[in-house]
Amino acid sequence: MSEVRESSLEWTRPSTVAERMAEGKEARERTPRSALAHLTVGERDPLGILDEQNAARLQELIPLRIERMSASPFAFYRGTAAIQAADLANDPHSGILVASCGDAHVSNFGFYASAQRTLMFDLNDFDESAWAPWEWDVKRLVTSIVIAGQATSRDTEIVEDAALAAVRTYARSMGSNAKRSSVRRYFEHFDAESGLAAMDPESQRTMRAAIKEAEKRTGDRAARKLTTLGDDGRLRFVERPPTMTHTTPEIEGRLHDNMRKYAQSALVDVRLVLNQYTVTDIALRVVGVGSVGTLCTLVLLQDGDENALILQGKQAGRSVLEQYGRIEQPPAVAEHIAENGEGGRVVAMQRILQAVSDPFLGHLRAYAGDFYVRQFNDMKGGVEMDELEDPLFRQYAETCASVLARAHAQSPNAAQVAGYIGNGRIVGEAILEWAYAYANLSKADFDAFVAANPKHVDSESVVRAAASAIG
Repeated sequence: MSEVRESSLEWTRPSTVAERMAEGKEARERTPRSALAHLTVGERDPLGILDEQNAARLQELIPLRIERMSASPFAFYRGTAAIQAADLANDPHSGILVASCGDAHVSNFGFYASAQRTLMFDLNDFDESAWAPWEWDVKRLVTSIVIAGQATSRDTEIVEDAALAAVRTYARSMGSNAKRSSVRRYFEHFDAESGLAAMDPESQRTMRAAIKEAEKRTGDRAARKLTTLGDDGRLRFVERPPTMTHTTPEIEGRLHDNMRKYAQSALVDVRLVLNQYTVTDIALRVVGVGSVGTLCTLVLLQDGDENALILQGKQAGRSVLEQYGRIEQPPAVAEHIAENGEGGRVVAMQRILQAVSDPFLGHLRAYAGDFYVRQFNDMKGGVEMDELEDPLFRQYAETCASVLARAHAQSPNAAQVAGYIGNGRIVGEAILEWAYAYANLSKADFDAFVAANPKHVDSESVVRAAASAIG
């Protein structure tokens, strides 16, 4: 008969799911769920926040950022994560922190390729990621559903139904995830085909068209479109102002050293792949809406048979959740940032929040700033909200909420979140009320922004000037 030997190893029993959910329910006493409806509109300076951000960016690109954010209330909302974080900092919150995206609006969910070359659907932007109250991401998502619904002239009943469905889906998903083991939650993922079976034929056609378009956006296709082969056998980027121009000799001179720094942060198998390529060119690339003005480069590598690999390096600043939301980060996170920079934060948070991440992710410090690196255009794609019929608009909102819940469920506080939310009815009504109030506030900010910034962009000269300024 076998015996169990008493061990001298110190051991403390981990808390159970039921105990952690009970802690979440207790948090309702501190912050009732209905309190999440309260939007504090005191003294605020939204345009001042944008000006402060602009002051730290490439000045020659600021007019282009203004132009892109002036395109519509939704485009403006996409570029105002800092403003929303500052506003959320003044509101009651649950006090339950999770690893958060920081910019979880509907256009920051989309498709990309896994290392196994299957198409995934997940969060795809982590510039602002940090630890924050779980509901901040949910509020940003639900507000984006409201603004997108208004922008596409949907009936109020349709928009409200989609927003409430998103919160209920998030609540159900958090409840289910909390009861799974941490390992099971870790391996859960959403591939592009998984949700199609439950959709009606028209919705399937819409989503399959988006999937097909994403599958076309491969690195090889990008190389064919963006590069040219010289007589010397060297690939080079083709300038396409205003979106892409060459940089300066100073930046080119630092390129090999910066690539070495990046490679040191990459996975060992990726370093082996990189050793089989030669760096051949670098260009300045203008991307996004809110990101315009930060330094973004494309780096071109090739092997001896003219096969190309394009990497994107993007500047990383402090998360708005910390800077404007005033959320003190856990000591381990602060230590990681101190050691690896803000680029290291973005990479770490992306690996936590995404089910499957780009294996080429890495980071470095360069140009007196922090950067993260990833593959460029590796089957990356999204869904245009104005192309969705009303039933699919709701389904897409629910899918985004489910993906967000999977990301939040990686945090140790997942069960506390589930206990606090309950079935999602009270929280859903509160967040919907907040989202409509914030959509109105954001629209007023947009009107003030447009009035203060008449369009005055000569994009080609702007980007060329920026290319010479960043050296």
